[in-house]
Amino acid sequence: MAIADDFSVNASGDIRHVSGSSTYTVLELHRFLQDLADDASASGNDLIDITSDTPSDRSTDNIITLLGSYNIDDDAAEYLYDGSVSQSSGDVLYSGLIVVGSVFSTTQLMIVQNNTLYQGANPFWGTGLNADAASNVLLRCLVKTRTGGTDIDGKRIRVQARELGDTYAEFSVTMGLGNSTAAIFTTEDLNNATASGTIEGWSTITNETEGYNLIDLNNGAGERPYYSEWNRDSYTINQLYERAKFLTRRGATTNDLYGLDGELFRGITHEIVVQSPSGTFDPYEHVFWTGGTGQMLAINSTTSPTKMWIQLLTGTAPTDTLVIEGTSSSAQATVNTTVTSRTLSPCFLGQSTGSAIIGAYGIGIEALDLTTSDKLFDLNNVQQQPPNVVTFTVGGLVALEDRVLVGPESGNTLEIDQLSLDTAHTTSSGAVTVKETIPSDTPSTGTIRVYCDNDVFERLEYTSWSTPTFTLSGTLPANASDGANVFISYIDETVASGTTASFQTVYSSDRDLFVRVRDGGGTPIKTFETPSTLGSAGGSTTAIRTSDA
Repeated sequence: MAIADDFSVNASGDIRHVSGSSTYTVLELHRFLQDLADDASASGNDLIDITSDTPSDRSTDNIITLLGSYNIDDDAAEYLYDGSVSQSSGDVLYSGLIVVGSVFSTTQLMIVQNNTLYQGANPFWGTGLNADAASNVLLRCLVKTRTGGTDIDGKRIRVQARELGDTYAEFSVTMGLGNSTAAIFTTEDLNNATASGTIEGWSTITNETEGYNLIDLNNGAGERPYYSEWNRDSYTINQLYERAKFLTRRGATTNDLYGLDGELFRGITHEIVVQSPSGTFDPYEHVFWTGGTGQMLAINSTTSPTKMWIQLLTGTAPTDTLVIEGTSSSAQATVNTTVTSRTLSPCFLGQSTGSAIIGAYGIGIEALDLTTSDKLFDLNNVQQQPPNVVTFTVGGLVALEDRVLVGPESGNTLEIDQLSLDTAHTTSSGAVTVKETIPSDTPSTGTIRVYCDNDVFERLEYTSWSTPTFTLSGTLPANASDGANVFISYIDETVASGTTASFQTVYSSDRDLFVRVRDGGGTPIKTFETPSTLGSAGGSTTAIRTSDA
């Protein structure tokens, strides 16, 4: 089919697509117009001939200018590619876009312009148009980048691919005359193989906090700042990753993330130091400044901030002395010199190894949902890695009958002098202070044994500890002398509550333990004693029940 069969030109200079599905290069459009212009007289639907003004000019094969009143519309532009078409004395421009790379044949590329999907959810290019497999060209088309004498968001666009089950990718480009190129590469995501309908049902995976918040991963770094706190509920860490991809997949228009459609959400693009604030910002909101807009994803104080973090939506990032204003309130703050660009992850949550998350910048996840294999990067861009929480278990128990004690071991016996009191303690003491440094792998709550003046190792529950003090849930039942022996009873159950007993702690190095199980009741057993070890993968032992009846 020839272009002459699919396009027409009326007396007003309107060049319109009238039939067919074939596409044509901008050079073919120019040749078509020039061919008509040298006719002796116009005929049919093409009212242009030798008496008409010159319709078009070719700067190069890829840069065509329509002269005078000659013009195409958005519909006609859908059937053209491989260059730009300028008209209305430069007030309107359709720029050429070439997307190269490699994606699956079912991938529908998305073009984001002015924080909106160009052509909406069902673009004319479908899963590819004017492709050239031999040259790795995925798409060639025209994008309207100037109208009414004004550039549309500075001619900036973003091409992205977000097909669930594949890796995600994006490429930002500033358009202009001729062709501009974007590169998109995706592959099968082996850590995102669950069906969309199944992931949709994982609704209890939630972001508990949208906006600035502090999370302590119990790794010794204290509370660190993040802009989220994702809760994976009963799902795995990889399922959290899959849910994050589902919420931002192509077509995710109803999954509201920080006030944005999921398919437009990217994460933090800029960290901004601010000063001279006024008013009250929302925890997250739409913000604007001269030359751009953004979605503020976090701010370190809603009333007296010194930093905010945004996703750039349109225009360019703010610069020193520009005033940033909130749209949902009268709040504003001034940029104080420093604006730092932050690297985006294809999936806003980060990368999954299948069993662990390497978090994107600023992403926070509940501490209890993480393992030592996970890595987060706080809003200071400092890597935070959760400690290795390990479990030691004693099995082979009889519920409601056995007595279980696990303490430190030395020389194959219970180490009763692991620690010592630093001063005399009385029955009014609500804390126990020791001379030594409390081992870093001591459980955050638990029990200790203190040798008191009544010649009894009294069992005491503590609610917290910080070297050199254990804070008790009660007080000492008897006085204790300076230097009296103290040891941590890692498991100290007067009556076993089940067939197993266990404790959890943060692993720092292998710890030698001594295990003792006794039952002198209705079904007595000989005392079971054994040394054991708590290692980097935890540890366990099983009581051997030898009858003592």
